[in-house]
Amino acid sequence: MKRNAVQSGFTLLELLVVIVIIGLLAGIVAPNLFRQLGSSEITTARAQMDALVKALDQYRLELGHYPSTHQGLDALVRPPAGESRWRGPYLRKEVPLDPWGTPYVFQSPGPDGQDFLLISLGKDRMPGGDGDNADIQW
Repeated sequence: MKRNAVQSGFTLLELLVVIVIIGLLAGIVAPNLFRQLGSSEITTARAQMDALVKALDQYRLELGHYPSTHQGLDALVRPPAGESRWRGPYLRKEVPLDPWGTPYVFQSPGPDGQDFLLISLGKDRMPGGDGDNADIQW
């Protein structure tokens, strides 16, 4: 008895073509995906800063002033010394770090006559920068 052997599978050339196509697709998709991840961190920082500003405004409504630079954002979760009208906490949890793991910079009063200055130092965690490394200010 003779058997006909049917061979199935892919040739080496077919496998190489598929690998090249997958590589090209990854090369096109990956940069767009990483760009989206970077913009989501910036969006998260802005959302956190918005929540901090709302908490700071509530603090000011109850105490008549914003926390000092020395008291910092910690005054939103723990009563500062000598503040008998403090009715917080003004945040549900601890003061968040920015999306890159750095504390927000808080200065009150702000340098140009603003009530306060709130900054995320960005991805590089240093003042200044461009793109993802740019500071985000409120």
